[in-house]
Amino acid sequence: MSDAAVVCSHVSFAWPDDTPVFQDLSFTVTAGRTGLVAPNGSGKSTLLKLIAGELPPATGSLSVNGTLGHLPQTLPLTGDLTVAEVLGVAAVIRALDAVESGDVSEEHFVTIGDDWDIEERTRAQLDRLGLAGLALDRRLGTLSGGQVVSLGLAAQLLKRPDVLLLDEPTNNLDARARHKLYDVLSDFGGCLLLVSHDRALLDRMDRIAELGSDELRLYRGDFTAYEEAVRAEQEVAEKNVRNAEQELKREKREMQQARERAERRASNAAKNLKNAGLPRIFAGTMKRGAQESAGRAGQTHAARVGEARARLDEAGRALRDEQRLALDLPDTQVPAGRTLFLGEGMQVRLGGRPVFAEGGVDLTIRGPERIALTGPNGAGKTTLLRLVTGDLTPDGGEIRRNDGRIAYLSQRLDLLDEDRTVAENFAAYAPRRPEAERMNLLARFLFRGARAHLPVRVLSGGERLRATLACVLYAEPAPHLLLLDEPTNNLDLVGAGQLESALDSYRGAFVVISHDERFLAEIGVGRLLRLEDGRLTEAGVSAV
Repeated sequence: MSDAAVVCSHVSFAWPDDTPVFQDLSFTVTAGRTGLVAPNGSGKSTLLKLIAGELPPATGSLSVNGTLGHLPQTLPLTGDLTVAEVLGVAAVIRALDAVESGDVSEEHFVTIGDDWDIEERTRAQLDRLGLAGLALDRRLGTLSGGQVVSLGLAAQLLKRPDVLLLDEPTNNLDARARHKLYDVLSDFGGCLLLVSHDRALLDRMDRIAELGSDELRLYRGDFTAYEEAVRAEQEVAEKNVRNAEQELKREKREMQQARERAERRASNAAKNLKNAGLPRIFAGTMKRGAQESAGRAGQTHAARVGEARARLDEAGRALRDEQRLALDLPDTQVPAGRTLFLGEGMQVRLGGRPVFAEGGVDLTIRGPERIALTGPNGAGKTTLLRLVTGDLTPDGGEIRRNDGRIAYLSQRLDLLDEDRTVAENFAAYAPRRPEAERMNLLARFLFRGARAHLPVRVLSGGERLRATLACVLYAEPAPHLLLLDEPTNNLDLVGAGQLESALDSYRGAFVVISHDERFLAEIGVGRLLRLEDGRLTEAGVSAV
């Protein structure tokens, strides 16, 4: 649909505590692929929810020209749903089965409508997204996080949308599933508005939309072209600021020099008048005239200084204020060779099926190893981490753990109390730290002032990740072993870089699940494990 579009007109929105998100925001996004970027917490997910009608704007209006599909960052799905129910085709398939068995009730034909080919279309859509062979009666709770994301996208595409809103669609996807998604989105012919921190995906966009509190700026081209345009803008802005600073200094200097000249003239004039012996009335008139002249000159210079300061302020507003995480992980020293975890023949059954191959899997973690755990979606990587933490009891095999604390950052970010604030959650994890120290640590995670007192349920995906990271990493005692399940999901590009630096300086052991090859290459991984077809094998680090 070539006229598919999203139109936003003078929209304002604030949270119930009056924290503003948008003020008088207006824009139009037309057909084509648009990547929406901004720092975490800027309101990207909120904007998609406003467009989808899930949140009402305080003022203004939003309209969608065409059928809408929306894949949120956190899918509102339960583990008891079947694949067919998630895809929204269960009722139609039941009606088709009834008709095929001879039941010609009118209600079945109403349910089916024009969807006589629904099973074929469903299977084709699943195949395109790398979910070939996925049974339609399979329960959601038995799927991996990546499979759930792909399934959610398939559900939206089956609606044949003209406008498609996607919020972090590559989260939890393995390399194969990501490339499947890239291909599917390349073929999408409507209006795509996509939030992502995946550079490879953003480099497949036709334009980049940069979101601010009162403006959405569109840049032609992909993310690389956007970065180049922003870099050029910043060079010009920095030059303008330097020029404005020099101009302000010059005007201040000239104003001071003019004031000093006026004072000297006034002093000399007073001496000359006294020596000239003029009547007092004439001397007073001449003195007032000199003062008025000096005053006018002073006002002129003050006006010039004010104008120069205004130009500096204007130039300064063009500079970007990039907030950066200041991560400094707990100073945990783990002796080399100390065994932190030992698992032999570990086996788990989910839905009656064994997750691992016959004989289970073996895993030994020694300090301070840096391990990357890779493998396709659904292979059991998260299940393996849950065995290490003790959240999951094995159905077979033996496990031994060291006394040191194991910190686990779940892929689902479900550790925090939704109704408590960030500060309250942090206090529960680190109760012995003084409040001032806790607030200082939260500020390093960009929770400053009022933002530290927001309830977790209103946080964006990136903010939720930062809050969870703070609680997991600074809980007492400091962890000897970190288990990180897709930690860069929802982090903006700056935040991902800061996490890389923090992990690089961490002196404990960690195991990280990630499909982000660039991230794995930056964190000093010394051991690469691959879980596939139920088997855990060692791979060369060069494979990262």
